[in-house]
Amino acid sequence: MAHTTTKDEAIDHIEKVEKGLASSSSASSETLETKLAASIRHRIDLRLIPALGAMYGISLMDRKNVSNAAIAGMLVDMRMGRGMAYNLVNLCFFITYVLFQPLMIIVCRKIGPRYFLPGVCIAWGVVIIGFGFTKTWGGLIPLRLVLGLLESGYFPGCLYLLSCWYTKCAKWKVFKVFEVGAGKHKIPLEHPIRLDRIFIIEGVITCAVAIFAITFIIKFPDQEKKKPSWGFLKPGEIDIVIDRLNADRGDVEAEKFSWKKFLEPAKDWYIYAFAFILLFVTTVAYGFAFFLPIILSTKLKFSMAMSQCLGAPPYAASGFLMYGAAWFSDKYKTRGPVLCFLCLVSLIGLPIMGFVKNPWGQYVGVFITISGTNSAIPSVMAYQANNIRGQWRRAFCSATLTGIGGIGGITGALIFRTADAPMYVPGFAACMACNVLVIFLVGVLTFHFRRCNAQADREERVLLGDPSFRFTI
Repeated sequence: MAHTTTKDEAIDHIEKVEKGLASSSSASSETLETKLAASIRHRIDLRLIPALGAMYGISLMDRKNVSNAAIAGMLVDMRMGRGMAYNLVNLCFFITYVLFQPLMIIVCRKIGPRYFLPGVCIAWGVVIIGFGFTKTWGGLIPLRLVLGLLESGYFPGCLYLLSCWYTKCAKWKVFKVFEVGAGKHKIPLEHPIRLDRIFIIEGVITCAVAIFAITFIIKFPDQEKKKPSWGFLKPGEIDIVIDRLNADRGDVEAEKFSWKKFLEPAKDWYIYAFAFILLFVTTVAYGFAFFLPIILSTKLKFSMAMSQCLGAPPYAASGFLMYGAAWFSDKYKTRGPVLCFLCLVSLIGLPIMGFVKNPWGQYVGVFITISGTNSAIPSVMAYQANNIRGQWRRAFCSATLTGIGGIGGITGALIFRTADAPMYVPGFAACMACNVLVIFLVGVLTFHFRRCNAQADREERVLLGDPSFRFTI
């Protein structure tokens, strides 16, 4: 069994690395240690967050690009105005996106994230360019299936890479910054533009962002130790990072791959609880991402131009709640209660948005709902990442989380129906039910984790192969 570095050993190692640099006084030593740790964290953030956030934003833009094209005349040009053609083009993306995530996460681990993540981004950029040369809606379906296949490797790969570089207490802030950095991407269509050029422009932008990301993205910590990336961390600094990660959870070194190890977490029910929590959250998030401008237009009676403009501010404002929730969650080392609070915020906003008579009052409900829902997404990621241990368990759980969570794209595309306009009562009821289900599942997980931690404290069981591991509530 691989040796697990303890916290005391990690501190000893830091002192050895800094020997000769620190003064004899303990105060000076502590100052140097703090400065060195902050410098390392800053360099990790700089190499991961901007590049991954930019590509994630591009992926969101590319998977929803048909909605932009529909505004530009695709429904008419490709005769998609009636029937299920438009729905099929939208939904087929999620078929391959969900099915291929377990396989793609294995490939990511084998190849390494530095070339795998930008590589799939370049590949789907080429596919988007191909959209521009398609003349029928039937031709879009295979391209959307390929797009889903390629994107199925990106988000779980990002989640896996980020969870490998950050300790438990840092993950909420990282996922929050990652979500905010991704932003809300949309090509403005104030002026007429040919349909084929929309796709070609998006594809070229995607490839350019991926090429930019190659120069920044780093490998997994154990891979960096064997062959450091140029201009990143020195060998002694990488050792400090690895020691701290091992002191935090003891799983930096990758085990040799086997299907048995990879699929072993499949028997743990709580892994699927995390995934279904994300499914319920993304159902609400995708529902408003696909339909908010339509709701603003048909329900709140704003003009089409106003509906487009008023859709962005709630997403920008949600960043404030994200930061506040992240600060509280990390300071008090708690995840589940914060997630429940964010769902309660969404539950407060939904009836205001759905049933208040004044349109500007309803718009206030939009701010509250979007803020709660968007802030919950990184909260779910951190909640799950804190409660898994082991490289291949982490890989399987990342794929399961984002794969089942991706089904939220399908359900989110269906909960607001044109037949329910202008009140959309079933859609709002479904969103409220999703938030209630999240709170229920968090309650079940909290009860289970408290019981497991108590058993581990009494030395009646060992959690995830590590006597010092405890679930984060």
